[in-house]
Amino acid sequence: MSVHLQRDLSQLKKEILQLGNMVEAATNDAILSLTNRLPDLAKSVIANEKLVDTKEVQIEEACLKILALHQPVAVDLRFIVVVLKVNNDLERMGDFAANVAARALFLSSQEPIPFPPEFSENMPFRIRTMVHSSLDALVKLDADLAREVIAMDNEVDTINRNMYSQLQTLMEKDTKTIQRAIELLSTSRYLERIADLATNIAEDVIFMVEGEVIRHVPID
Repeated sequence: MSVHLQRDLSQLKKEILQLGNMVEAATNDAILSLTNRLPDLAKSVIANEKLVDTKEVQIEEACLKILALHQPVAVDLRFIVVVLKVNNDLERMGDFAANVAARALFLSSQEPIPFPPEFSENMPFRIRTMVHSSLDALVKLDADLAREVIAMDNEVDTINRNMYSQLQTLMEKDTKTIQRAIELLSTSRYLERIADLATNIAEDVIFMVEGEVIRHVPID
């Protein structure tokens, strides 16, 4: 590997980690604004979404520049391909975090409605863990940790499905809750999508470390 390529790859790694930290913070703040009814924090998450978008474009341009200038192969090429995919997933996670914050902003102005403790406690914890661990696996090139992230996704999916059935029951009993329940259902879906994208990152880490494509293949 040339000195210039090594320098550019090192800088690219720093950039993707910076974006990861931004998205992790946005996700955590969006969840906190929802569970603690903090409208100012929700507004901050929404406002900062543009910073994530800008960073995503910068990283994509850096990847394309490295491909054009250095024409990397083997492990280096695989790394750049993964960074491009992770970069896109992180930007989408930032979008979903902003969507959660927007719903949190609306819900904070309304009378609260009851929702399952597993949604307010277990689901946020799982998602925060998945986002953090997927990025940690990327930094450490830890395929085992990546597989742990993938295994967590099923529980998040289950909580999201349960939210639909429980809020449907609530709306049938009290039609005045319909708008708030729909907003809460949207929030649950956005959180579930964040978990899906963290899973994508974990799958990309396994590809980078082991050269194996495991998407759509069950993990034991």
